[in-house]
Amino acid sequence: MRVLVSGASGMIGTELVRQLTSGGHEVRRLVRGEPHGADEFAWAPATRTIDDRALDGVDAVVNLSGASLARLPWTRSHRRRILSSRIDTTGTLADALRRREQPPAVLINGSAVGFYGDRPGQTLTEQSPKGSGFLSDVVEAWEAAAHLAPETTRVVTLRTGVVVGPGGAMKPLLPIAKLGLAGPIGGGRQYWPWVSLHDEAAAIVHLLTSSLSGPVNVAGPEPATAGEVVAALAHALHRPSAVPVPRFAIELALRDAGREMLLSSQRVVPQRLLDDGFVFRDRTVSEAIQALVQQNEEAA
Repeated sequence: MRVLVSGASGMIGTELVRQLTSGGHEVRRLVRGEPHGADEFAWAPATRTIDDRALDGVDAVVNLSGASLARLPWTRSHRRRILSSRIDTTGTLADALRRREQPPAVLINGSAVGFYGDRPGQTLTEQSPKGSGFLSDVVEAWEAAAHLAPETTRVVTLRTGVVVGPGGAMKPLLPIAKLGLAGPIGGGRQYWPWVSLHDEAAAIVHLLTSSLSGPVNVAGPEPATAGEVVAALAHALHRPSAVPVPRFAIELALRDAGREMLLSSQRVVPQRLLDDGFVFRDRTVSEAIQALVQQNEEAA
């Protein structure tokens, strides 16, 4: 397939491009600066402009662009950027697809488990209703923008959680854990929907040729609590995990960002992926973290 990717230089995008090219697919990249190769095409989502030649002969589009949620604190201006960066990128692509006489067959668009909000005691599938909070509202608008694509384009929205990879949520946790200072966060009993970086990208590749449309939970098949995630990281690094981070400290330091990203409980199940026959390489958070630590050791 010929696949156009936005956010190709990010953590998920880099692994996705690796898997696509190793699978024999052709990848095109959208870039915000000057293109430096035949496979790069310019776009400026803030002004809704894009080089339409990027879509010539393209079978699928994967949109992974959006301002980082990990940039803290969530000031009023950064909240606006979190929302606008997602609406602008998705809207720019949806507009471009509608201009095509024969648009690509599929748009796979980023999304997030933040849609569900804080839901302790519940098991969340794609059939679960919207929750409340800033992230829930962002995801609702983000997914709505994706569905402005042409009716002939199959739209998939990736409700992704914590990606276990060298960046993202793991980036600040790794050095803390290496010092033996990691421990239960906010009590540690809240569920963190996790997925390994490999399986995140592999799920996207799977969805390119699937018949699924609409929301798809991209989370590991065996849910884990925040305490289990941190304990697995400490164990893989042969370090203790007994230094707790109390809930009040997180709320005081990070406010809404801490409550929604670290303290919310979301026991998310990837029901549609499992029913569609997708096979996870990393079925437990321990397997995912062990693979990450081994990768870091090999790169050192």
